[in-house]
Amino acid sequence: MRLNFLDLSLKGKVATCLQTGIALPGIALCLLLPLAGSASAAPCAEVTSRPDAWVNGRVNTLILAGRRAFDDEKNEPAYENVVTGIAARLRQCKLDRDLVFLSRYSRFVEYIGTLSLAVQPDHELGFAVPDKQYFAETAQYVQVPDFLREQRFLRAVSRLETLDQAKAYLRRLNASRKADELLIFFSYESRHLGTPDNDNSFLRLLVVVPGNIEQNIPDKWVQFGVTDPGVRTRTRNVSVVATLSSNDGSPNVYFKDFFRTFRRDGSITLRGRWELGYGDDQCVQCHKSGVLPIFPESGSVSEEETASLIAANQRFLTYGPPRFGKYLDPEKYGPGLGSASAADRAERFGAGFENTVASRSMICSSCHRASRLGALNWPMDQVLISSFIKGGQMPYGLKLQPAERAEVYERLIQEYFSVSDSHPGILKSWLLGSRSE
Repeated sequence: MRLNFLDLSLKGKVATCLQTGIALPGIALCLLLPLAGSASAAPCAEVTSRPDAWVNGRVNTLILAGRRAFDDEKNEPAYENVVTGIAARLRQCKLDRDLVFLSRYSRFVEYIGTLSLAVQPDHELGFAVPDKQYFAETAQYVQVPDFLREQRFLRAVSRLETLDQAKAYLRRLNASRKADELLIFFSYESRHLGTPDNDNSFLRLLVVVPGNIEQNIPDKWVQFGVTDPGVRTRTRNVSVVATLSSNDGSPNVYFKDFFRTFRRDGSITLRGRWELGYGDDQCVQCHKSGVLPIFPESGSVSEEETASLIAANQRFLTYGPPRFGKYLDPEKYGPGLGSASAADRAERFGAGFENTVASRSMICSSCHRASRLGALNWPMDQVLISSFIKGGQMPYGLKLQPAERAEVYERLIQEYFSVSDSHPGILKSWLLGSRSE
């Protein structure tokens, strides 16, 4: 019976096409147009007829894909496909302009819009403007100072064997600088992160170059990757994080990675990683607080330079809530790790959980929130978060056993990414509007 019905339906459409004067070769197209319209309308009908169910389903899919990408960067392409698909459906169904839908789900729509920036090929940094525009407009803040581009310094800072020569050069510079212009510098070994050009390179020289607010000159944290002894392939990366206080006292933070090119004649050039065609990373994924405090591998900072390490971290604490200019609003990413309420944790983890070591240690948001150091929210880097918690640096000042730190980490991640309908996690609750942050 269904075949007969389809046959009659097609005969009617053929007749209609012929009556309108369409030639026979065009009849097939005439027949397809209504079918195509129905196909495109069907997904939107599903959304508009059951918006709550559709949004809840997409939020679950998004968070689960995000969790998998957080656990293993190999899953990032699948996560990006989810973001792209949801953004496309919002545009297709015009939900991003539907005032009724937006009155209920504006947070979800805005969040998808913010996440989808980073999956565009010309927005690798994840900012509101294309990467080319960002680097052009912020060049005045993120350039490596000329005195750190001197060839003798670049050669010395390139390898651990000659690093003392680089430090001697910096000490000579300090001898002629005013007290408030003194460079803070020290070398160390990173606990967790390799350089953008070499995942296995952990040696660093950090140089903090003081700025001048009155002259609109930012503080610059210039970090050189240092090649390990005996390694032929040179570590190329030089990173700059610049902070410039705004009128309200909070710093605007700007980023840029540079790569050194080691030429056969012995000269070394320094150009932007992006300009050289190597792409870039989503800066705020790691730099929620703008500048990162330095927690070196134990014993990797010499006694003579320990005071410089302390001075750098103390300077970091003076910066206040990070801002990223017109390029990104960090509050669009919502609340972060550790921001669940005691009541929520009791429901999720059971009565009495508040009396455990893990509960008393899940205090990330006491510092990592919008009004202080910036919330630790998705997208975020798993290696960084895991290293800080399991490695003993966070929660700051608490002495925990390895097993306790592992539990704190697992609980924090669970309560943030949970998609349970009965006990939704921090991210899901915020996206669906049941949290006020």
